[in-house]
Amino acid sequence: MEWLKTVPIAHRGFHTETSPENSMPAFLRAVEEGFTIELDVRLTKDQQVVVFHDANLKRMTGLSKNVSECSYEEIQHLKLCYTKERIPLLEEVLEQINGKVPLLIEIKNKRRAGALERKTNELLQAYSGNYAIQSFNPFTLGWFKKNSPGVIRGLLVGDLTKEKTFSMKQKLLWNKWLFLKMSQPHFINYDLYSANYIPKFIRENTAIIRVCWTAVSKQEYQQALAEFDNVIFERFHPHQ
Repeated sequence: MEWLKTVPIAHRGFHTETSPENSMPAFLRAVEEGFTIELDVRLTKDQQVVVFHDANLKRMTGLSKNVSECSYEEIQHLKLCYTKERIPLLEEVLEQINGKVPLLIEIKNKRRAGALERKTNELLQAYSGNYAIQSFNPFTLGWFKKNSPGVIRGLLVGDLTKEKTFSMKQKLLWNKWLFLKMSQPHFINYDLYSANYIPKFIRENTAIIRVCWTAVSKQEYQQALAEFDNVIFERFHPHQ
């Protein structure tokens, strides 16, 4: 897991206006710089694992429809942010990256663990590069702990009280760390602006790697490195 501490992590790839987030060019730019690639996966209606952050397609493609309501055939020709780039399959990303840099894969599932976890794991079992999975959903991490314990697991943590898309039950339970024993993460990935949510027993546990998201300036990046083992970044180059 040493790469989780030492290799800079590009948020949704090393993206620009012409190389949109979670697009193949953004991932290849990260490879050129030697950065770990952070990306998001979710399921289409026909159970294809696509690399896309939002539940709804509108922000990135202009189509106001949920990914889960569309087949891959329906979305594969949509353009990302008015460029020529399209939504990639996880399988395509794995083929292109091919172990050149590590992957940090966020499982976008707010429900009971199942098809997305299983299909993602099936694709990763044939992948020889370094990777880890992460999720806000402790049940996702619990699924991997039970079914694929060798996979590095990370728990995403933030101030969920501000999240409109989470249920009240999720906000109350997930924010109170009730599922750490079940998920047993190898690392915890904190919202940079919610670092005060870190309990004392986590601060004192040196066995758990501490990552944070997302620094949007070099100043934020350097300040965060003073407290965390690694920092996810975007909109700047951490070494320039």
